[in-house]
Formats: sequence, C-alpha cells, structure tokens
Amino acid sequence: MSMASAKVRDGLRDVAVGLLTPFDETGRIDHEKLAANATDLASEGLGTFLACANISEYHSLTHQERIDITETSVSALPDDACVLAGVGGSTKTAQDLIANYERLDVDAMMIMPPDHTYIHEQGLLEYYDALATTADSPIVPYVRGFEPSVEFLASLTEIENVAGIKYAIPDEVKLGQAIAAGDDDVIWVDGMAEPYALSFWSQGAEGFTAGVTNFEPRLGIALLTALREENWERARRLQNAAVPYQQFRNRTGENNTLPDAISVPAVKHGLEMAGFNGGDVREPIVPLSESDKADAEALYEQLQTDLEQIL
Repeated sequence: MSMASAKVRDGLRDVAVGLLTPFDETGRIDHEKLAANATDLASEGLGTFLACANISEYHSLTHQERIDITETSVSALPDDACVLAGVGGSTKTAQDLIANYERLDVDAMMIMPPDHTYIHEQGLLEYYDALATTADSPIVPYVRGFEPSVEFLASLTEIENVAGIKYAIPDEVKLGQAIAAGDDDVIWVDGMAEPYALSFWSQGAEGFTAGVTNFEPRLGIALLTALREENWERARRLQNAAVPYQQFRNRTGENNTLPDAISVPAVKHGLEMAGFNGGDVREPIVPLSESDKADAEALYEQLQTDLEQIL
C-alpha cells in the first residue's frame, strides 16, 4: 500500500509536464535555459514536473548529468511544485540516483521502463521492490515498452511505497482490468499524453502526462479541468486539438524507417515556437529536417487557431 504524501498524490492527479534538456551546439547542457523553462512553465499554472525523464533524453545523459539536471530543475521550480525524477539502470545505479535525488528534495521517483533485452515479470517486481525499499520517497513505475499481464500490474500496486503507475500502453481494456484488480490507494496516470486522456480517464486514470502541453500549457490545464467537471464534449475537443501535433511526433523523419524518431525534436521545436527554450538534441536522436520544421510550424499555427475557438 502506498504511503505517498498528499503533495505527491495531488501531483499524480494533475497534468505532468516533462522538462526537456536544452543542449547547445556542442552537446553540452544549457542549465540556464533549463531553469528558465522550469520557471516559465510553472508561471503558466502547471504544478507537476518530470525531471530527467524519457523526453529529457534520459538515456543520452551520464549519471552525474542526471543528478545535475534534476538539481537545476528542483532549484528553479517553486516549493509547492511536485517533482518526479527519472530513475533507471541496474539496481545499484538506480539506488544511487534515488539517494542523490532525495538529497535534492525530489518528491517522488519515476522508475524508467526496463531497457534490458530480457526481462521476467517476477524479476521486474523484485527490481521495483528493491527500489521502493531503498527510497524514503514514493516511487512511480513507468510501464512502457513491454506487454505486462494484468496480474503483474495488480502485483505492482501491492508493493509498499508505490504511489502511482504511469501507464503508457495503448490498451484501455487492460488498464481498466488492472485498476479493478489492483490496490485502491495507487493512482494511475495516463502516460500516453492528451490523445488518450479521455478514454483512460473513463477507465480510472486520474492524471495524464503532457505531449502538446509541454509547450502549450493552456491545453493540458483546460483538458484536465474539463475531465474533472465531466464536460466530455469540451474534453473531446481539446483532446482532438492535440492529436495532429502528437501524430506528427510519431513520424520517422528523413532517411529513417524507425517510428517516433522525431518525437523529442518535435517537442523541442514546439518549445521554441512558443517562446521557451528547446535547444539541440544528442545522438541517437537527430534534429528536425527543414521539411519537418515547416510541417511543425503549420501544425502549431493550426493548434493556436483551434485553441482560440475552444478556450
């Protein structure tokens, strides 16, 4: 059963925005721009932030860079912000990150999806349990990239100190089954961003992570309000406004056949268009092509038009 603080529970029920990592042209982290993004997004009314997350290019960062990025993020955000920090790797590596993050007063640990070639559900439960036992702060497993059973998901909710589960599998039926089978104290979060917010909400998810909201806070805040007020028509319109840009993020980009390759640079370009700081990316991600930038700019303009009609 979760022993999460009220702050973490409220934060998981909010829209969670990822703090992307602005790199300069040499690949170094621009901490000043990162801090500015955190401060500016919080001033827009957002309250829950994912530091050093998947969208932050977690796997392209060194161990120390993850700690440094999280420190910059926590320092720049107001005290009442709820900050979840990404944790991954081997058990000992993850435990070391947890210890460092707790020194920085991070509110909860978001346990990254397993990147092992071979995994076993029981072994994965043992991994989460080892991290939950280590952490004084609550943990939030990020379920993505594999197809867990309903029984596994239910067992995950029974681990002491699991406050919530970020569910990023495009299967609403499994989500509903897992929520029904799991511990009632655990908060489920839509990890598939705005396009799944309405359908996941109907199954019992209580919050969602940002896609377009990473650079257009008005959309996520309004969508969450509509869901809470059970204004389904307004929620549907807001959700649909996010879909074109989210679908753009799924593209392969040029000279590539792998899906979702432009997901991070697409959001970084969105940040730049919105007046925030995007910056460069690190390999194995590549920047947007000029053609993709043009498409992104057209989609951004359409998003603004749609929001003006809805809000």
